[in-house]
Amino acid sequence: MKTSFTRSFAFLSTLLLAFVAGATFTKAPVEPIPSSVITQENAAEENFDWGTFYTYFQGESYGTTDVLSGVAVINPGMEIHPPHLHAEEEYLMVMEGEGTWHLNGEEFPATAGDMLYATPWDIHGITNTGSEPLTFVFWKWNNKGVELPANPAE
Repeated sequence: MKTSFTRSFAFLSTLLLAFVAGATFTKAPVEPIPSSVITQENAAEENFDWGTFYTYFQGESYGTTDVLSGVAVINPGMEIHPPHLHAEEEYLMVMEGEGTWHLNGEEFPATAGDMLYATPWDIHGITNTGSEPLTFVFWKWNNKGVELPANPAE
């Protein structure tokens, strides 16, 4: 027991000395998302009052960080959340249904086949204004090695 305490104390002392001396520690490398196919049955499914959210890929790829891609099915008269902004670039494509796009304070009809692109910090969103579910596919991410633009709200 005394030997284990002595080893632990020596290890913690070394860490403390390294910290005081200004040593830096790096994160372990993140394993990027591998090439793969995910079926809707295997996607992570979450159900909400507004509809269903399917997450297909999330994490980091070779060229991106904060990747999130999937499908959302919005019930009639609903939205996932009010128009919002974030640091990630994002594409959204309506596959079925109809609604209203929100982009930087303007609104546009959203119909099947339409795609929206939002740069970092642009206010965007979609609302189902139809009588059937609205399904859209989305991809959002930050690029590795590309400096993000400043948030104009800050």
